[in-house]
Amino acid sequence: MDLSSIRKLITRYCTGEESWVDSRTVYIGHKEPPPGTEAYIPQRFPDNRIVSSKYTFWNFIPKNLFEQFRRIANFYFLIIFLVQLIIDTPTSPTTSGLPLFFVITVTAIKQGYEDWIRHKADNSINQCPVHIIQHGKVVRKQSQKLRVGDIVQVKENETFPCDLILLSTSREDGTCFVTTASLDGESSHKTYYAVQDTKAFNTAEEVDTLHATIECEQPQPDLYKFVGRINIYLDRDEPIARPLGSENLLLRGATLKNTEYIHAVAIYTGMETKMALNYQSKSQKRSAVEKSMNAYLIVYLCILISKALINTVLKYAWQANPNRDEPWYNQKTETERQRHVLIRAFTDFLAFMVLFNYIIPVSMYVTVEMQKFLGSYFILWDDDMFDEELGEGPLVNTSDLNEELGQVEYVFTDKTGTLTENNMELRECCVDGHVYVPHAICNGQILPGAAGMDMIDSSPGIDGKEREELFFRALCLCHTVQVKEEETVDGIKRGIHQGKSTSFYISSSPDEVALVEGMKRLGFTYLRLKDSHMEILNREDEMERFELLEVLTFDSVRRRMSVIVRSSSGDYYLFCKGADSSIFPRVVSGKVEQVRARVEHNAVEGLRTLCVAYKKLTREEYEETCHLLNSAKLALQERDRKLAEAYDVIEKDFILLGATAVEDRLQDKAADTIESLHKAGMKVWVLTGDKMETAAATCYASKLFHRNTQILELTTKRTEEQSLHDVLFDLSRTVLRHHGSMTRDTFSGLSGDCQDYGLIIDGATLSAVLKPIQDGTSNGGNYKEIFLEICRNCSAVLCCRMAPLQKAQIVKLIKASKEHPITLAIGDGANDVSMILEAHVGIGIMGKEGRQAARNSDYAITKFKHLKKMLLVHGHYYYIRIAELVQYFFYKNVCFIFPQFLYQFFCGFSQQPLYDTAYLTLYNISFTSLPILLYSLMEQHINMDILKRDPTLYRDIAKNSLLRWPTFIYWTFLGVFDAVVFFFGAFFLFDNTTFTSNGQLMATNTQMMFGNWTFGTLVFTVLVFTVTLKLALDTHYWTWINHFVIWGSLLFYVIFSLLWGGIIWPFLNYQRMYYVFMQMLSSGPAWLSIILLIIVSLLPDVVKKVLCRALWPTTTERIQNADKLYKGHLSEFTPLSSLHAPPARKHDRHGNENQNHTHRRSDSSPPKKLMCTYWGGRPDYCTFSSFLRIGENPRFSGAAYAYSTPGPETSV
Repeated sequence: MDLSSIRKLITRYCTGEESWVDSRTVYIGHKEPPPGTEAYIPQRFPDNRIVSSKYTFWNFIPKNLFEQFRRIANFYFLIIFLVQLIIDTPTSPTTSGLPLFFVITVTAIKQGYEDWIRHKADNSINQCPVHIIQHGKVVRKQSQKLRVGDIVQVKENETFPCDLILLSTSREDGTCFVTTASLDGESSHKTYYAVQDTKAFNTAEEVDTLHATIECEQPQPDLYKFVGRINIYLDRDEPIARPLGSENLLLRGATLKNTEYIHAVAIYTGMETKMALNYQSKSQKRSAVEKSMNAYLIVYLCILISKALINTVLKYAWQANPNRDEPWYNQKTETERQRHVLIRAFTDFLAFMVLFNYIIPVSMYVTVEMQKFLGSYFILWDDDMFDEELGEGPLVNTSDLNEELGQVEYVFTDKTGTLTENNMELRECCVDGHVYVPHAICNGQILPGAAGMDMIDSSPGIDGKEREELFFRALCLCHTVQVKEEETVDGIKRGIHQGKSTSFYISSSPDEVALVEGMKRLGFTYLRLKDSHMEILNREDEMERFELLEVLTFDSVRRRMSVIVRSSSGDYYLFCKGADSSIFPRVVSGKVEQVRARVEHNAVEGLRTLCVAYKKLTREEYEETCHLLNSAKLALQERDRKLAEAYDVIEKDFILLGATAVEDRLQDKAADTIESLHKAGMKVWVLTGDKMETAAATCYASKLFHRNTQILELTTKRTEEQSLHDVLFDLSRTVLRHHGSMTRDTFSGLSGDCQDYGLIIDGATLSAVLKPIQDGTSNGGNYKEIFLEICRNCSAVLCCRMAPLQKAQIVKLIKASKEHPITLAIGDGANDVSMILEAHVGIGIMGKEGRQAARNSDYAITKFKHLKKMLLVHGHYYYIRIAELVQYFFYKNVCFIFPQFLYQFFCGFSQQPLYDTAYLTLYNISFTSLPILLYSLMEQHINMDILKRDPTLYRDIAKNSLLRWPTFIYWTFLGVFDAVVFFFGAFFLFDNTTFTSNGQLMATNTQMMFGNWTFGTLVFTVLVFTVTLKLALDTHYWTWINHFVIWGSLLFYVIFSLLWGGIIWPFLNYQRMYYVFMQMLSSGPAWLSIILLIIVSLLPDVVKKVLCRALWPTTTERIQNADKLYKGHLSEFTPLSSLHAPPARKHDRHGNENQNHTHRRSDSSPPKKLMCTYWGGRPDYCTFSSFLRIGENPRFSGAAYAYSTPGPETSV
């Protein structure tokens, strides 16, 4: 027996039958099948408990500590703390242990609270009551005690406790209505069907008599796929077999609607339900700032090791002289002195590591966490992003990515419900070339004042009346719409027309509701589905009944749906509606060209089009169709493929009737938002499942494409004419011919010097592009790279006919490209969840397709237009603030610890601390923490209105520009310079010392007692004041809170030092700081020295900023200067483009200046008119399209009078 056979036997024995077979058998009501029919094989299934929590009471502490110490920073500080405990180090273990304990405790409390919330949610679900049929009675149980095979009774508005097969309902036709918003995001009502042979079992007693088994597939996460078979045992020997599909399966988490009650049998429970299998653990997203922090941490760790190594080597070089031994005050024992030199060297190395370890800012991680958490409330509190209609504002599901909102380079957006309102309105229908335009029909609501219909061409005539009515009947019959008779549903009044309560329609597709309502306006009213008969009211108010025989459901592959009905006269009809590309090839007669022309016209206008066709069936054809469908439905293996083959055979040889056009309007300010994102330097891609023409029209309307945009098509239609390889290389040559070696910013869509390209690709072609090349032919190549190169040179990309998985593949492809850009995905439906989870930042829209996208996103907003402020304002501020926070923390720690490094050269490398233990501990925790935290929460370097008006300012912070290596090196060297000034400035104050009468050293030039702690306190005082004032100089937005925290922190340091050194503390065994601070302040020269050293330390940074602002100002600095000139009141008429740096003049290869005649005004043009505005009583002057230009000379560009490219004339 080979190893594989043994493994299979072990697996089968240990895990049970159900884990290795392809299907499971469920015994309804736990009843064994009749003797002689089939073997009774009991199987083990899990209970119905749902577990989403991460910890238990017993494993919380060890598991949480393990996870926290997996972070390199926490683990590093733990090692330092242990070293301080084990060996004799120059500082107390408290200095490292206390901050580490604080970080670990705060994080553990936060994570424990979040998990406690999850436990509460799990318990509320697991302990909720459910009703089970036992021995003909309804018994109440807890949900967690439900077992596979139990018969469950669910009432209206209750949630299904597990995955169920529908047996019977309170409705005579055996149907029920369900909303699955919590599963797939679809909030509309869906129809599910009971098994025909069990729908008569309506009471608990009747259901309890049912003898049946269900054979179905093992649990799998696909919400839309289910294959099974029910065997019903009656009096006869052979059971009746009926197919089971997704239309019979009620999923856990869905809610029963508009149905009094249902009976169903549990087939998947607990963690085997489809909802549980779809729990997708969100991968930990890390921002670019966090990655930069980790890189800087590694650099500083290397600096730390280098410092310790240098000091260790120099110590033993110093002690090589026999006259120099270990200093007496280190109190080394004789045993320690006699240890092996390598052991002593290693111990000293660790001691130096501990002494210098404060260069790694442990408190930075706590401050960053607090800044992100508290900063996220600014989005929640933003009234501009509150939606009055929904009564909701934005949501922040994670605060870890706040700053990433300021780094977005690619935006991937859904179309329907995101760019558009998902509010369908029937605009017109075309029957044999005759166009009808119903009006005032919107998403199933008849607006008051609508009195009829408009005809925009001649009447079809008597001959066309029959075809016209057949078209209207087809739309009344070919759908899955349900009729709601009552006035209210889910507490919302619906169907109110002229003050009267009328019926209204509900459906899983808003398109279908719009079509059926449109037919109602045109005289054909769908009434109801009763006893498998569809009832409609014709123009003569006569009721027509059609028996519904078969429904060929819609799927995204076929892109059509069909129904087979029998009229009262006995005629069989097959009505079909679907996309034009799936209907026209199957049509054999009808006015195809006229209808095709109208469909193309409507698609260009951005309307959603459907074509309608039919064919008559003979009785023999119908019976053959039934046999074909039934054999496919009963298959347990490859049922989907067999059904698709059956549909393909049935749906052909149609007669074309006409087409419809439904409008999905753009959301408010969607076009303005996309235009602003373009100006901010972002590439916007639209990923949609719609057809190309409709999506392209929406892209034009939303300003994704402009009229001068050259559209490049990479579609199935083109790849049929020539090979994919040739198409890709043709497109590549086209874009590269114009762009050449231009950078990304050059062709972002703002430059007028290059052709603007837009790419359209469909799902089928994308699959071919992403498919790996198998052959080694000359045509084989890396299509992905060519495709990416084309996309980089396009200002916008439209991907149509996209499956949800393909959306995620597109995002992943861009993320993995060589530039590694920051991506953002935004959508409103469950089909957008995959790309939202894949992108660096995922944003969900709380729209009409449920909340699945909002729940799985990092942030949720109510309208697409709010994306503009979220990125251009909040994202900009978040990034500016945290970038300063990170650089400032490393800077102030270099200032803090480098004097300690220099001090070792003057104390014989004895590991003597320069600062007191209290100062070491409280420097990052108290003295310098609050000012930077408040800065990182409140700083506004540019006014919020200016950021919204000028999206190009977003480019100044792109590509993590404030945390690049040159900036990091500048901050580090600035810290080193300041540390040198602190140390040697204080050192030279004590240059001349003399002994006093009591044996103490006194500095003759300052009249201060000279000593280690006096020297260290002086350095520390200059340090605290310098780093705090450095932050004050960087602050642009001052409030009373800033003043209170900055000056309050300095005051707190002074008061603490006075108390710490002015009182005998009984719990301390040393008083080395007693009276040190007060006697230092009693010296006048010391005061002068402190002020002088602070000025010298800050001067280089101030000079550098002044020179850069004067000579090489950035766009941000220009606007800051202008805003100061206008005292924070830049006029809304002031064009901010005029404050941008003047564009470089282009020269041709002969050195001549290249004039752009399209945009340059002639010299003879009249001067611009001026507009005078008043702020605070003083006039300022500006023009509409550029600031006042002195003598048309660009040399006069500056804060108030900036050069800009002339624009069109504007009259005042």
